[in-house]
Amino acid sequence: MASLKDLRNRIASVKATQKITKAMQMVAAAKLRRAQEAAEAARPYAERMNAVLANLGIAFEGRADAPALMAGTGGDQTYLLVVCTAERGLCGGFNTSIARLAREEVRRLRKQGKDVKILCVGKKGADVLKREFGALILDTIDLKHVRHLAFTDANAVGERVLEMFDNGEFDVCRLFYAEFKSVISQVPTALQIIPADISNAGEAPDLGGAIYDYEPEEGAILADLLPRNISVQIFRALLENAASEQGARMSAMDNATRNAGDMIDKLTLSYNRQRQAQITKELIEIISGAEAL
Repeated sequence: MASLKDLRNRIASVKATQKITKAMQMVAAAKLRRAQEAAEAARPYAERMNAVLANLGIAFEGRADAPALMAGTGGDQTYLLVVCTAERGLCGGFNTSIARLAREEVRRLRKQGKDVKILCVGKKGADVLKREFGALILDTIDLKHVRHLAFTDANAVGERVLEMFDNGEFDVCRLFYAEFKSVISQVPTALQIIPADISNAGEAPDLGGAIYDYEPEEGAILADLLPRNISVQIFRALLENAASEQGARMSAMDNATRNAGDMIDKLTLSYNRQRQAQITKELIEIISGAEAL
């Protein structure tokens, strides 16, 4: 049984931890609002970009001169998985859920005989995946020094992916991230960015017999938009991750604070019981000694 001194030290230690988790919860709550606003602001642009590409891609469907970023390489043997996670932990199952989805995809593809390469954006995803698929990880892009995400950060990743595609290093690229729903809900998501998915164009608007006239022509527009779309989708994924990370951290630190409070109550109860038992024992010894005299 722990001594009174040990119990006092444990209570003091848990109280100090509770102060830290409470402070981290408040910091995450302050950061969440700005991160959520940025993620929600990026969604309409990214979704509209997909819609424009899908509408433009209809004209090239089945054509031999379709852009490679839309038509692909003609094969699907080699896959590049871009796994976006956080640089820090203490955010519940946020990093683990994204890594788990990527891990399941790797296993499924390898079972089909496909070659898989992994590009990690964020340290925590690499830490989880390297235990089983360390040989498949090409590199880990560190964003720890970035205080506020900018498009240039995503563009650097996008240029890396485009360079690998131009060099023929993969056929299909999929992006993994967590879509922010609420403080308690972040949904791991896999999005194919190469070749561009044009299946979500939606219902075509009724133009009353009119046709689109593009200036410049569709091919020139796609040549500019398709590479940009890679960076746009990566930027959206990073913003969604930033909001999801803060939401998950806020929820995790709130749970940790509550658990610390429960532990403090239990330790205090044990301390009081043991202290009362010790006092009672001393009183009995004093009374017994007095009676013996």
